[in-house]
Amino acid sequence: MQGQDKLLVGLDVGTTKICAVVGEVSGGEINIIGVGTHPSIGLHKGVVVNIDSTVESIKKAVEEAELMAGCEISSVYAGIAGGHITGFNSHGIVAIKGSEVTRHDVDRVLEAARAVAIPMDREVIHVLPQEYIVDEQSGITNPVGMAGVGWKQKFIL
Repeated sequence: MQGQDKLLVGLDVGTTKICAVVGEVSGGEINIIGVGTHPSIGLHKGVVVNIDSTVESIKKAVEEAELMAGCEISSVYAGIAGGHITGFNSHGIVAIKGSEVTRHDVDRVLEAARAVAIPMDREVIHVLPQEYIVDEQSGITNPVGMAGVGWKQKFIL
């Protein structure tokens, strides 16, 4: 193996089983070099009901994948699903402080988009910018450096 920076690890935490997959990136392809599975103990309908049992199941699946791949796993891309996960759109609108959009402006519009009322038992786990709109021009993927007077950002929270 050429190095840890060439490895990708996916982790699927399901109600019936936990799966870990190690892939090695080579020449624009990903080759699976390790797989680990373990029965999912501690989850019910996608919700953790026993954290210690869930952690132990995850550890066993990851250890199995590490053994097969011959590497040590330090981070993973994890999928989260279930009835307790919801997505919704939000908009943030800010005025540009100068004549050019800066990284600080992007941070401010992100903060404005996150300022939505959500129930106390929920939290925002990821924000996915969909587009930026500067002076009514839509479809912008990165507004930093653009000139404009007003702009907004559309997100999925």
